[in-house]
Amino acid sequence: MGKKAASTDLKPVSDNTSLTVPATQEAAKFDPLSPEFGPLCASHTPDRQAVQTLDQAMKAQLARHTQGVSPFGLASTFFNWGMHLAASPGKQFLLAEKAMQKAAKLGMAANRLALGQASAPCIAPLDYDVRFDAPEWQRWPYNLIYQNFLMTQQWWYNATNDIDGLSRRDEQVASFVVRQILDMMSPSNSLWTNPEVIAETSRTFGANLVQGTQNLIEDLDREVSGKPPVGAENYLPGRDVAVTPGKVVYRSHLFELIQYAPQTDKVTREPILIVPAWIMKYYILDLSPHNSLVRYLVEQGFTVFMVSWRNPDAEDRDLGMEDYLDAVAQALDEIGAIVPDTGVHGVGYCLGGTLLSAKAAQMARDGDTRLKSLSLFATQTDFEDPGELQLFISESQLSFLDHMMWDQGYLDTKQMAGAFQLLRSTDLIWSRYVHEYLMGRRQPMFDLMAWNADATRMPYRMHSEYLRDMFLNNQLAQGQYRIGDKPVALTDISVPVFCVSTTGDHVAPWKSVYKLHLLTDTDITFVLTSGGHNAGIVSEPGHKGRTYQIKLTADEAHYIAPDEWRMTVPVQDGSWWPEHVAWLRDISSGQEVPPSMGRDERGKADYPDAPGQYVRQP
Repeated sequence: MGKKAASTDLKPVSDNTSLTVPATQEAAKFDPLSPEFGPLCASHTPDRQAVQTLDQAMKAQLARHTQGVSPFGLASTFFNWGMHLAASPGKQFLLAEKAMQKAAKLGMAANRLALGQASAPCIAPLDYDVRFDAPEWQRWPYNLIYQNFLMTQQWWYNATNDIDGLSRRDEQVASFVVRQILDMMSPSNSLWTNPEVIAETSRTFGANLVQGTQNLIEDLDREVSGKPPVGAENYLPGRDVAVTPGKVVYRSHLFELIQYAPQTDKVTREPILIVPAWIMKYYILDLSPHNSLVRYLVEQGFTVFMVSWRNPDAEDRDLGMEDYLDAVAQALDEIGAIVPDTGVHGVGYCLGGTLLSAKAAQMARDGDTRLKSLSLFATQTDFEDPGELQLFISESQLSFLDHMMWDQGYLDTKQMAGAFQLLRSTDLIWSRYVHEYLMGRRQPMFDLMAWNADATRMPYRMHSEYLRDMFLNNQLAQGQYRIGDKPVALTDISVPVFCVSTTGDHVAPWKSVYKLHLLTDTDITFVLTSGGHNAGIVSEPGHKGRTYQIKLTADEAHYIAPDEWRMTVPVQDGSWWPEHVAWLRDISSGQEVPPSMGRDERGKADYPDAPGQYVRQP
């Protein structure tokens, strides 16, 4: 032990360098690492701290103008792409050949159309691209305009992919950025090249443009003044949404715990604790009465508790992942005082599911048996392949984001929403631009859209820890994530798991969620449902067009690859909610009279009504 300790006792070469060398010649004999691979010297020296503060301040100001996107990371990626492409003459020849082929194909199509002959499209849009579906786009010259655009888009995809020596991630980032630029230049976004807009302008004598201008001015006014989008005022928590009756039975600085009032004479003995994501407000699971998962569970005879997170501000900058994990423990303690001597069904949604999984692993490690089961909705526990969000995850990007959050104390809602909008820019940015500002047609507001606009901030420390430990370093899946100075392992979880993923999820791709089968040693009931990250979870019975697949994989069963699972498990029509209720009942221990609302020693008048204060925080 003495020699091993001596071998890592390093000191700086001088006060002005960060290189490290062994403290003694004897220690050098046992140090197998060169300075580049050894531990860095402590950076908390006065001179280093002053320089670091200057770096942070400069980058924080720059980040305000880039919405948190690192220009350094993008520049590095495109330099890497350009150098590899420059050193690949074969790829260059192939791209030149493709360009000539596409030009010739488009030229021949234009010639046939000029002669009055029918011409099949040179290229078809991707299945999800509906920008050019209208009949007006099939007429000359607009058919040639959109086909030229699609072929240009396809050429650039070829130019940014399959480059010898370029990493797949760099290819994806370069391709993504180029696609954003091209989508911005799409002919569908221009008044002069969009035949649908031209036809509407002719039909209304320009009234659509007048209305679109008014829409734009109204939206800009609301953006500057911090008001919600048009129509969101019709979906206020406690009045229109989040109206399931209940009481706030506990409040800390970080969260409120809501207990919902029973609606049946008997309830399942084990209560449910729902831990939502802190990236949005909890009432995604308690929207309107007809599509509220909370109300549905209560009506099915369950005692439901909900965590409602505080919307943090600059004063909460030092709240970390440890504080959020402790909040789950505090909620369990409070539930244990209200419903003693029984287990709890833990339910986690999105990031809340990741938090609950880590907490469950810690509880299993420490012999805490309060969890009866674990239900995870659209939750990733392995972030090796986090989908399109990985395009925003790199050391350069996270460092840049850290500086911005360090300056503000939190990640702002607008800065966070920008990244998600870029992932679906065609639908979330440009489609809205065309319909609301060029066509002059407002998209009607509905409850899920209003909730999506009611975003929250995230504390500097917590969000930095989450992105680095989970997304960048994937510590939870690798058994390296530490809680209480000791690592936790998902393999320690022995309670049954009900895991739900959605086919159209771009935040937590279903194949990534499916990796839970490889990380745990317990029974997993896996559900794959239609819809996206939010809409697939808000899938009440009677919702038209909903389908799902469900299969139990026992602990001792052999692993089934995700594609095989999807091909072999039958598709069923309807909502997955009844399946979840049946699963919860099967593993519960019977029914009893409903527990008191809150602790018995406190009067009901002491408890505020749901949805509480935190959900109303701007």
